Amino acid sequence: MVNEKQLRDEVKKLVSRDDVKYVIGYEQGTYGFQVTPSFAFTPEEAERFIFSPLCANNLSVYLMLEEKPPLRKGEKEDTRKVGLVVKGCDARAVVQILQEKGLKRESLVIIGVPCTGVIDPKKITVKFPHQIKPVDVREEGNHYVLTINGKNQKIPKDELLFEKCKQCEYPTPVIHDVLLGDEVKSTKKEEYKEIKTLEKKALKEKWEFWSKAFDRCIRCYACRNVCPLCYCKECIVDQLSPQWIYRSVNRSENTVWNLIRAYHLAGRCSGCGECERACPMNIPLTMLNKKIEKDIKELFQYVAGVNLEEKPLLAMFKPNDTEDTIL
Repeated sequence: MVNEKQLRDEVKKLVSRDDVKYVIGYEQGTYGFQVTPSFAFTPEEAERFIFSPLCANNLSVYLMLEEKPPLRKGEKEDTRKVGLVVKGCDARAVVQILQEKGLKRESLVIIGVPCTGVIDPKKITVKFPHQIKPVDVREEGNHYVLTINGKNQKIPKDELLFEKCKQCEYPTPVIHDVLLGDEVKSTKKEEYKEIKTLEKKALKEKWEFWSKAFDRCIRCYACRNVCPLCYCKECIVDQLSPQWIYRSVNRSENTVWNLIRAYHLAGRCSGCGECERACPMNIPLTMLNKKIEKDIKELFQYVAGVNLEEKPLLAMFKPNDTEDTIL
């Protein structure tokens, strides 16, 4: 993991610049295994910044949440840059946003952190429930060392690691202005084992699997709110005229909502897993997104968020694309 002193020093340099507004990173949470987003406007505030295996959040979502109220008469727009600390999957989300012209590259300063995997908050909470005091976690080889109530506990990484991290092909950010530490090279390849197993099942079994999952949905929209690629000015579920999706919490409406969102992310999802992490009902949203990701790889040989110079999937065509879907 990254040297925290090096991280803080870099953030201090950035916020001292006249052309930088603030930097977004992580700081220690107030209890248990919580790590919270942090915003440094001054060099002093950079002292709060940390990076540990608990930094699971994808901070790129905050780039799209900044409020820009109407300018007063004679007032000029603040065009200063925003700094952002990114892991590999976070950087892919940034690339996708830039490809879609959601942001301009010159408006960002990206601090890349080569990542060897982060801890799944749900896994560690199950293993160590009711933990109130903040916990320090560090990586040591193939283990995590947890300091709980002054005592160290050594846990194999595989027991706590996010499933997405076990197949991560881009642990080093594909885009950055500053890279902290050495590159982490990946020899992993996403093999979609779970997806292939599900694909082999009968249609009835697939429907039963997803029906049970969508029955649990409470339509809280946490998946949408935490997703950096869900940045439409008005979401389809918020529209009342016309009303495309009813707000009823039932299988039919839940299914429509989850499928619409999944297809909205087709060719765009960076695989950060934030939707599933935020879901209070443990719906396997990553599996749904991975299924579409797999199909797009096979049909179009396209991977989202890895090449800034490439156009978004649905904004281009290739002469050799298959036309099987055209009626």
